[in-house]
Amino acid sequence: MTVRTLLVDDNKTFLAAVRNFLSLLPDVEVVGEAHNGWSAVELSHSLNPDLVLLDIVMPEMSGLEVAQALKDSLPAPRIVFLSMHDSESYRTAARELGAFGYVGKGDFVADLIPIIDRLVESSL
Repeated sequence: MTVRTLLVDDNKTFLAAVRNFLSLLPDVEVVGEAHNGWSAVELSHSLNPDLVLLDIVMPEMSGLEVAQALKDSLPAPRIVFLSMHDSESYRTAARELGAFGYVGKGDFVADLIPIIDRLVESSL
């Protein structure tokens, strides 16, 4: 099973690093990229990804707002937050929104692999 993934981050350099890393994983296909929350919502509705890797702090619309908007989508994608801001308040907000995971940007390689493996094993 391939995990269709939408990447969302306003930092294009970081987004490229995530895309390059994910391209090495056989069970992941990056189906799109968004650089702000509005685009993320639109792309998610049109692409129907299995997974959205989502930055929390972005201009215009935060990742938390995006997650709230996507929560009622059918089918709703799994959300994993990627953030430089590893605070308990963000982690709590992510849990309350039903996030599948929360990964610090500094540790994304090591922390993302078990999350992807869980998704593949559960067949979403």
